[in-house]
Amino acid sequence: MKFGPQKVIRFDYTLSDNDGEVIDSTEGQEPLAFIYGSAALKPALREQMEGRQAGDSFKVTVQPEDGYGLRDESLIREVGRDMFGDIEQLEAGMLFQTANAGGATEMVTVVAVGDDTVTVDHNHPLAGVTMNFAIDVVEVRDATQEEISHGHVHGPGGHQH
Repeated sequence: MKFGPQKVIRFDYTLSDNDGEVIDSTEGQEPLAFIYGSAALKPALREQMEGRQAGDSFKVTVQPEDGYGLRDESLIREVGRDMFGDIEQLEAGMLFQTANAGGATEMVTVVAVGDDTVTVDHNHPLAGVTMNFAIDVVEVRDATQEEISHGHVHGPGGHQH
């Protein structure tokens, strides 16, 4: 069975940057699972997965423009330390979830901490990064009607209700 419309793919992966530094991996975890067309799976990656089947191993490089975009230095901003409430141990590198002006959820990374201000970066942590994936397809199966209607995979590696 090959990955395509109305199919679920489960796969193990290792994600590294161009320096070979491992950014993320499923090693020691359940394989990831996605239903075809999921917005969580970048189009450039999905295109390389189409037609794949269990047992396939392959590598994919996703350029920043096709991943999380290029870094935008205007998205680095200084905010009042009071924006972080009671958190006393603020440190560079910490990630926080916040709502942007439009109400959408986004992650910010703390870049620097001053006495009264905190510098935060609104860029996605992988913005500007060329992503190199090594992928091992574990399973391809038909999506259930419930998964299709919900738009996500149920069970191992997927969404748990």
